[in-house]
Amino acid sequence: MAEKAGVYTAKKKNGEVYYRASLTYKRKHISLGSFSDSEDANCAYIEARQIINDDKKSITKDSYTKDMKLSHDKFISILNFRDNGIYFATPIYILKNYFEYYLTPDTILKFDRDDLFFYASHKIQQRGGYLFISDYGSQYKILGRYGIKPFAVYGRDFIMVNDDKYDYRYSNIKVINNYTGVQLEEKNGKPVYTAIIHKVSNYIIGRYETEEQAAVAYNKAVDIFHSNGIKKNYAKNYIVSLKKDDYLKLYDEIIISDKINSVR
Repeated sequence: MAEKAGVYTAKKKNGEVYYRASLTYKRKHISLGSFSDSEDANCAYIEARQIINDDKKSITKDSYTKDMKLSHDKFISILNFRDNGIYFATPIYILKNYFEYYLTPDTILKFDRDDLFFYASHKIQQRGGYLFISDYGSQYKILGRYGIKPFAVYGRDFIMVNDDKYDYRYSNIKVINNYTGVQLEEKNGKPVYTAIIHKVSNYIIGRYETEEQAAVAYNKAVDIFHSNGIKKNYAKNYIVSLKKDDYLKLYDEIIISDKINSVR
């Protein structure tokens, strides 16, 4: 039974009482969260109603304050529902050609509309500077959706064209190095692809004219490491542009540093 507008009493398994806030808008029932205090739950309900009724309230830097009882995620979801007519459980706000995902009030990610329903059903989390989502019990860095390798380094392996590290629109992401263990460098004014493998420290496998040659050289170095008893699980490269026979021919012909054979 409702104690105050939008507030309902509930009990935990241990019998402890808590309060749930919710509202119905455009025939959709929206849960606003759980609270230990009925006053806080009622405040969250009132704040949500104010958002719905005040069409002048929009997403600005000062529109959400820390003293609000309504969570920031719900604040964004309700604003988007009011303005765009679709409710997402994740903090998404749709704009004309893209959408914003509010990781925090101050951290706003931009995505193309093509990714809308993926992020509508996958909550983005952050740990150690990396953004990831959980799916079927596993965690995946969101950079992987753009073909960027797990250990890629910003500025070396990929860049954001407009220097905004939170702008994940496809046109803004430029992959520099497509393969594991391959780095694009410049030597005597010309681009070269350096293949590098790591075991305690980095070993230069060789420098090559093409990215595919360096990727194959890296794979060959991995095979040599494994044949030498090194049990580290290296991720090998899959080169889409090479047919099986062409790959094997290049693999046989590619020359790598003699130092690789002596690593144990």
